[in-house]
Amino acid sequence: QVQLVESGGGLVQAGGSLRLSCAASGRTFSSFALGWFRQAPGKEREFVAAIRWSGGSTYYADSVKGRFTIYRDNAKNTVSLQMNSLKPEDTAVYNCAASTRRWVNVGRATEYDYWGQGTQVTVSS
Repeated sequence: QVQLVESGGGLVQAGGSLRLSCAASGRTFSSFALGWFRQAPGKEREFVAAIRWSGGSTYYADSVKGRFTIYRDNAKNTVSLQMNSLKPEDTAVYNCAASTRRWVNVGRATEYDYWGQGTQVTVSS
């Protein structure tokens, strides 16, 4: 079992920056990828970014590419999401997720097995 705890959410003005962190515990060696998803009220959950636990390959949604950066710290079992140039459209609850599947399609929420409780990000105009 893998437990995930997000932190770093909050209120920020448009153009500002925020960094989210996801601390993982448990059988983290079984995780092949860590991803970030977000969901705004009335909208479907969407993929934001992901990183493979071993190897470090990263993936980004087009909407955040160039603004967000995902990175990992294997020693601390932590994955972070640095968010720059934030827009009101980025407002959502952000969840980190872990996939234990070797051939995971990182952009699909259904590919992930464990989820954090989420952290609210609000970007004011």
